[in-house]
Order: sequence, then structure tokens, then C-alpha cells
Amino acid sequence: MADDLCSFTKDVFITKAPKKSPLVLRMIVLVFAMVCGVYICSICVKQISTHSKAGFLNIPVIQKACPEPNIEPWEIPYVHYPKPKTYSRAECACNPVRYFAILSMQRSGSGWFETLLNNHTNVSSNGEIFSVKVRRSNISTIVETLDKIYNLDWLSSASKNECTAAVGLKWMLNQGLMQHHTEIVEYFNTRGVSIIFLFRRNLLRRMISVLANLYDRDAKLLNGTHKSHVHSPHEAEILAKYKPTINATLLIPNLKQVEETTATALEYFNSTRHIILFYEDVVKNRTKLVDVQDFLKVPHRELKSRQVKIHKGSLSQQVENWDDLKKVIKGTQYESFLQADYRK
Repeated sequence: MADDLCSFTKDVFITKAPKKSPLVLRMIVLVFAMVCGVYICSICVKQISTHSKAGFLNIPVIQKACPEPNIEPWEIPYVHYPKPKTYSRAECACNPVRYFAILSMQRSGSGWFETLLNNHTNVSSNGEIFSVKVRRSNISTIVETLDKIYNLDWLSSASKNECTAAVGLKWMLNQGLMQHHTEIVEYFNTRGVSIIFLFRRNLLRRMISVLANLYDRDAKLLNGTHKSHVHSPHEAEILAKYKPTINATLLIPNLKQVEETTATALEYFNSTRHIILFYEDVVKNRTKLVDVQDFLKVPHRELKSRQVKIHKGSLSQQVENWDDLKKVIKGTQYESFLQADYRK
């Protein structure tokens, strides 16, 4: 009986022992999987941490401040470092840029003058941008357009892009400038924009040029194409053949009106940093262009233009009713306009 009991007990132990073995193996496999998981996670965390640090290290390089320029204290408001949205200035990011605007009137030599400026390697003058009415419809559209120009995001044939040292535009007095003069003066002074005034001394020559240009808009004398400016003597000769007839009765009042508009513009923008030029002076004395380059703080260059003057020589050959005009002007403050005051 005792032997049977012992035999039974042994059988019990012998049959239970194999059931414990799979449990232990499962535990070992589970522990091994957990260790592997922890190891893999730790590697991933280290990699993420490494990328994050690399990303943070790049930020100071991008936002690195440009060194202070060696300039007079009064110049500081007129030195800028624009950051265009449409491209990178790359190695020229720390090249300072001056902002300017050429304020003038139609047929005052501003087109010729602007081609001279754009002949400079580091100057970009973007043309008569506000001739498009929608851009000057209100002060908001004007400011939006100016911001785009001075941020170097206005792309035109004149754009020098990355290494521009002076950027601006040509702006006629009758293109929203006088109507919004208060806000524009504030903008110019706040943004550090310098003004180049360009006018004509001989307003009679300007009047003849205005009338001839208006005639050609309809007549289109150059093979059915209207051109305000030409680049060949032949084209200039064709356009110069037209001689306008000027209303002698309204001549003096019209000349006075132009003078008053010029004086008003100078008064409105007197608080800005500016320089005043006259077309005749630039034609006769090219050192005036050196003065302009000094004003814009750009290196001196010899500036050239391909434009050819249309109306040359004596005024008596450029207007149809010359005798009538001469009678009206003689003895007035405008008598000097009858003389040839420059050559080109």
C-alpha cells in the first residue's frame, strides 16, 4: 500500500513537471522582447535629439546680424538691408541699399536721366510705375507698391537684384503724388527714401515736346508705332518733323501753372532728404551726375544712355506759329526761353 502511494506521488510530480517548462520559456521571450524594444526606442530618441539640435544650430546662421556700416549717424535712417520674398540676396545680404524716387513732370528729361542711372551697375530705377492708374487708386495701393519696390521684390528690366545698392522709381507729379502728398512724405521720411527732383528750366521747350508727344500717340509716325523716346537719329528726325501750333493766348497762363506746380511740389516735400536738378544743367555739365552718385552713396561710374534727343536747335524751327509766340513772350519773365539754352 505504501509502495502504491509512493508510486502515485511520483506519477503526480512526473506529470506536472513538463507544464512548468513552457511558462518559463514564454517569460524569457517576453523579457527579451522588452529589452529589444527599449534599446530600439533609445536609439530613435537619440536620432531625433540629434536632428533637433542640428536644426536649432542653423537658426543663428540665418538670422546673423549684418555688421554696422562705417557711416555718419545722420545716414543711418537711409541705410537698409531688405529681405526679398521672391529670392535670396545671398552673399550680398549685408550690402546696404539706399531708397530713392525721381519726382518730375512729363517731357522733362526724366526718361533719359533714368537710363543714365540704370547704366550704373548698382542702381535700379524701375520706371514710371504709377502711370498704371490702379496702382495709385488710393494710398493703400500706393504704399503696397512702394513696399514691393523697396523690398527688391519688384522685378523689371532695370532690376539688379542681389547686389543692388540703390533702388527706386520715376514718379510724375500728376500720378497721385500731389493728391496724397501728406501720407507719401510721411512714408518717405519713415522709410528713409531720398528724393531726386528733376525739372526743366525752359518750360517752352517742354511744352513743345508735350504737344508733339501727344500728337504722335494718335499719328504713330514710326511705322504705326508710338514712341516717347527713340534710340536712332533717323527715328528722331521723323518725329521732329511735326511742328505743333501753340495757343498764344493761353501760353503765359500755362507756363505760370507749370511753375506753380513745381513750387508746390518743392514745398510739399521740403522736409525730405532731396536734391534738385534741372535737365539743362545735366546736359551741359555731366559733373551733375557725379553729384547724384554721391547723393545715392554709390561708387562713381561714367554713365551713358542710348536715347537720342528728338527736338534740337532753334525753337523757331520746332513750332508752327513762332512769330505769334515771340510777340507774346517778349518783355515777360519768360523771354529767356526764346534763346538756345543748351546743346545736345
